[in-house]
Amino acid sequence: MNPHRKLVLDKITDILAATPDDYEDRLTKMIDEAKQVFVGGMGRSGLVTRFFVMRLMHAGYRAFALGETVTPAICEGDLFIVISGSGETGSMITNAKKAKEIGAKVVLLTAKSKSTLAEIADEVLQIGTDDSYAKVVGLPMGTMFELSTLIFLEAQISHVIHEKGIPEEDMRARHANLE
Repeated sequence: MNPHRKLVLDKITDILAATPDDYEDRLTKMIDEAKQVFVGGMGRSGLVTRFFVMRLMHAGYRAFALGETVTPAICEGDLFIVISGSGETGSMITNAKKAKEIGAKVVLLTAKSKSTLAEIADEVLQIGTDDSYAKVVGLPMGTMFELSTLIFLEAQISHVIHEKGIPEEDMRARHANLE
């Protein structure tokens, strides 16, 4: 295998192996209890946000990405999932505080066990450990957090599909047909 591919795959494997196994059940419960699900992140975490929101919609949830023109107001009883490797993203701190004031539950997916967002959040799901993200040449600026979180969230959707018995045909019927 190409050494660069192996480096990336091995690092993601290590990070996900260090991520607690109960996160899928915990996150599924929070999503199921919410009236609506909002997901936010900036930069590359924002791209991961859009992957996850699309899959939640395919699975039948009312899910929205922050910043889209069609995103409705967050309300009491909703869930706000924040994706922030540092836990210090200014706009996400502001949004998390607002969501809490309104009565929504806030969950943080992060690389850091301690941060401003971790203090605000109702639940913190740390992807890997604080030691998982030591500097590695060739894996710059949050690469491993975003890729590991993307794969974690794809596994989350797989968990939901299996737990709820959602047929792929139902998901396909909700997929965009005006492309």
